[in-house]
Amino acid sequence: MTNLFSLDGKVMKSVDLPDAFKFPVRKDLIIRFTNAYQSNGRTPYGSYWFAGNRRVGHNMGPNHGISRYPRVAGSSRGVLLSNARGGRSAHHPTTARDWDLKVNKKERVQAKLAALSGTVSPDLVRKRGHKFTIDSLPVILEDRFEQIEKTKEATDVLVKVGVFEDIIRSKEGTKIRAGRGKSRGRKYVTPKSILFLVRDKSHISKALKNLPGVDIVRPHELNAYVLAPGGHPGRLLVMTEGALNELRGWKA
Repeated sequence: MTNLFSLDGKVMKSVDLPDAFKFPVRKDLIIRFTNAYQSNGRTPYGSYWFAGNRRVGHNMGPNHGISRYPRVAGSSRGVLLSNARGGRSAHHPTTARDWDLKVNKKERVQAKLAALSGTVSPDLVRKRGHKFTIDSLPVILEDRFEQIEKTKEATDVLVKVGVFEDIIRSKEGTKIRAGRGKSRGRKYVTPKSILFLVRDKSHISKALKNLPGVDIVRPHELNAYVLAPGGHPGRLLVMTEGALNELRGWKA
């Protein structure tokens, strides 16, 4: 059982959670799916296949007191061979590498249900770093929440139900990325915050899209990666009553 909240933050009634929230939290399945999800999203990269082999190598043959490495003409510098200074790379990255990892359909479904079950436990959600003052999870709101288009109205609702502190945590946790990505269009790293599950996101997405760290999905878009980013179950979930009812037919 969990509480259904109005937009004023008051408890309207108690609702039963679907069986989808009662699946055991299998972290092994969640990690298996998230690793595959991230791997399948990688862009292939590699060096030019003939790199390091575009120079002509010479050697003087035997009986000169030096090894018969292929060398730059008129010099002792080696070329072509991977074990020579100035030679080609031995095992350079190649675009022919297959990054795809396969996960069986049943494992994908069970990983999603395992991650969904992790959103019910307050201890698991707190362990993941989320901040909230509400007792029952996940947070269920009435369907009128989906019609909000103003960020101020949406944040007022989040303050009243006791989860807005997590948005602040995500904003304060934003930092400059360590590494080369700073100069490649991804300068900042923002911690994941609330996951909003709605039946229709055409209106509410306008209100929530600028809040740091949030994701907005519909029930058919759920997977173990958005429910447990990085393979860590226990994401703070806020959903509407209509979205909750769409989960009632889900089975492992």
